[in-house]
Amino acid sequence: MAGGKLEVLNALDVAKTQWYHFTAIIIAGMGFFTDAYDLFSISLVTKLLGRIYYTAPNALKPGTLPPNVSAAVNGVALCGTLSGQLFFGWLGDKMGRKRVYGMTLMLMVVCSIASGLSFGHEAKGVMATLCFFRFWLGFGIGGDYPLSATIMSEYANKKTRGAFIAAVFAMQGFGNLTGGIIALIVSAAFKAKYPAPAYKYDKAGSLVPQADYVWRIILMFGSLPAILTYYWRMKMPETARYTALVARNAKQAATDMAKVLQVELADEQQKIDEITGNSNNDFGLFSKQFLRRHGLHLLGTTTTWFLLDIAFYSQNLFQKDIFTAIGWIPAANTMSALEEVWRVARAQTLISLCGTVPGYWFTVAFIDRVGRFAIQLMGFFMMTVFMFALAIPYNHWTHPHNRIGFIVMYGLTFFFANFGPNATTFVVPAEIFPARLRSTCHGISAAAGKAGAIVGAFGFLYLAQSKDPSKRDAGYGAGIGVRDSLMILGAICALGFFFTFLVPESKGKSLEEMSGENEDDSEEAGYYDRRTTPV
Repeated sequence: MAGGKLEVLNALDVAKTQWYHFTAIIIAGMGFFTDAYDLFSISLVTKLLGRIYYTAPNALKPGTLPPNVSAAVNGVALCGTLSGQLFFGWLGDKMGRKRVYGMTLMLMVVCSIASGLSFGHEAKGVMATLCFFRFWLGFGIGGDYPLSATIMSEYANKKTRGAFIAAVFAMQGFGNLTGGIIALIVSAAFKAKYPAPAYKYDKAGSLVPQADYVWRIILMFGSLPAILTYYWRMKMPETARYTALVARNAKQAATDMAKVLQVELADEQQKIDEITGNSNNDFGLFSKQFLRRHGLHLLGTTTTWFLLDIAFYSQNLFQKDIFTAIGWIPAANTMSALEEVWRVARAQTLISLCGTVPGYWFTVAFIDRVGRFAIQLMGFFMMTVFMFALAIPYNHWTHPHNRIGFIVMYGLTFFFANFGPNATTFVVPAEIFPARLRSTCHGISAAAGKAGAIVGAFGFLYLAQSKDPSKRDAGYGAGIGVRDSLMILGAICALGFFFTFLVPESKGKSLEEMSGENEDDSEEAGYYDRRTTPV
């Protein structure tokens, strides 16, 4: 190795689990709590938005969002997230993780509040301002992905690094769960205070004027956890790996980590100069050397994340429509607007509590024991199995006596998404690329995932719309049908299974081992051979 490994990096790799690890998990994880809450809470209120803004004055049945408006409201934040992942991922490698970290959080806070204050003289105006603010909300959320993953990976020791990064990502599950709980509380409170004259919809009935406050309160609540963690996020020191290997400041890296680890660390400026000055380690993202060393790995992380998010976001954003199609949530014209919000929120909360949240924490428990590769492969395989198990005998599941079985099977797809590729696709890109490109490459991988989410949000919504206007109120399934959708998603998960073989195993290895940053020219020939085997 060129000059040997830096003492400060070795100290981080072998450090025992300490309080600062848990502090970092909470600080970074609350960003992901906010991310999930903000991204998925919109699915709880889209039916309410349709009732409020698209019901004609003398209509005898509730209105629904037009397909183009529904696609925009559901998908515009994903477009912002994709843009933010690319931009802030690149900026995190140029300016440092800490300096960019606060920008993303404040953007999330401001735009979360602004989303709830969306204004306009008519429906189009309200929807336009809502989409505008949700795009920039997504832009801030996008920055949180590469920065949180990179910061946690660079703070962690190599023995439990996977669990720490996965724990940050697992806060998404609590954000999703909290979104459902907040919607339950708010809708129940408004139902109690402003009861509708009738559950059967009529022009004098279920839509009380105060219902407009419900969706606004639900969306604005997402700013609270981000506000609470802003101060602590700004107090975190820059990671030693960025300071030493990218900024090339040995003294600052040693000083920062000595405070964190509570040990004395030497200033190794000469060793840093040897490592960073090695011509073998200065290649750029678009160089032949990067393509040869990490090209297949980047292809693996982007394709698996892309395929996973098509399935994962399709399920999350439109699960309310699937539940309506199988009869678990009654038809809209049989209940009040607030009752409908409550029932949709109850369904999401149960799925999150029983499937989503446990799946994340199973990953945290096992990722450093069985490895990233095995968990991702298993997750894609089980998602494929359960998707087909729901789709092939679909008529069986729609029978009223079998609906609980459908919900259990459907919940298991979320469990194995999270105890599987939804967690590992986040973890691995933060471990296998060089420090100077780590945030950028994670941002690219995450952006590929959001491209998949956009395909799921826009593509499946379009396919699900019936060409027959008389059938459009039937919801999801009036077009290609729930069965066909599940079959397509099952095939997509199967593709993810095979692309997983491009992703290397990083269990138990230091970040420098994975990226080859300490390799000199004489070791380069053997480097690539060691890195191509996933297990």
